[in-house]
Amino acid sequence: MTDSGMNFHETAPKIPPRILCIGIPVRDLTFRVQGLPARGSKVNASHYDEICGGNALNAAIGIVRLGGRASICGPMGDARETSSRYIFEQLAHEGIDTTQIIHMPGLVTPVSNIMIDPSGERTIVTFRDPELWKVRLPPADTLLEDCHAILTESRCAEFCTDLCAEACRRGIPVVVDVDRAMSLREGLLTASTHLVFSSEPLQETADISDDGEALKKISRLTSSFLAGTRGAQGTIWLDQNGNLQQTPAFPVHTVDTLGAGDVFHGAFALAVTENQGLREALRFASAAAALKCTRFGGAFAAPQRAEVEELLNQGRASSPVRTEG
Repeated sequence: MTDSGMNFHETAPKIPPRILCIGIPVRDLTFRVQGLPARGSKVNASHYDEICGGNALNAAIGIVRLGGRASICGPMGDARETSSRYIFEQLAHEGIDTTQIIHMPGLVTPVSNIMIDPSGERTIVTFRDPELWKVRLPPADTLLEDCHAILTESRCAEFCTDLCAEACRRGIPVVVDVDRAMSLREGLLTASTHLVFSSEPLQETADISDDGEALKKISRLTSSFLAGTRGAQGTIWLDQNGNLQQTPAFPVHTVDTLGAGDVFHGAFALAVTENQGLREALRFASAAAALKCTRFGGAFAAPQRAEVEELLNQGRASSPVRTEG
């Protein structure tokens, strides 16, 4: 039984769990700059790299690096375009199953321009073709076969909510990465088992400027486990009694935050399939995200399992803070 009172699997599977990551892959063009350029100005980048990204894709990389199995499902542009071929090559190299990706003829795979400053913070401009949201996913029986969890992002609600609801009916955990404000009538609020918000969309969703109070307001609308990630301030979450808990972040020297949140969500979803307690799962995810931040390369800098376990064993995070609700 998990801390949230849910029991998905009595024992961890003998083979690594397979997590279905639903999202929209992106081709990322990354530039390291000394500072963001002023309007109308030009700056030189000290480094350039081309990688692939997107919340679900990044999470899938993190899952595989940590010992799980990952498949990715969602829309991409025309199969003939350069971006699609490049992303498929990268995913194959990582050992991620791409058989459920849906190519949409005539459309463009999303592209991001990413500037990373000396603090490691990233500023992103992304183009996503609105037509990609008209994708139709394969049947639920196909997608949920040998599926131990679903990990998706809130922006994909339009085409994945029905699948997530069916997964919940089958006792399959559904973890949602909420990185944009949701409507309080959003179907994913109930078609999920774990909702992990970033701080800003958490406050915007609840229309409350305090993370803890925002979580409590949303908890009245859903039985899902609720948490809010706050970067270096750690993660705030509600236990099964509705009390606020906090899991601190691991202090590291940050050089690149690109993909860190996605690695966090991937690690957390994997920990859920392994029946880790919620506090342990959040520490595991925090350690994975922290190690990713110490390296350039987006999710391709995600750590291996042994590295995460070493950091956890070092106990470099301070003792968890408990705040009674």
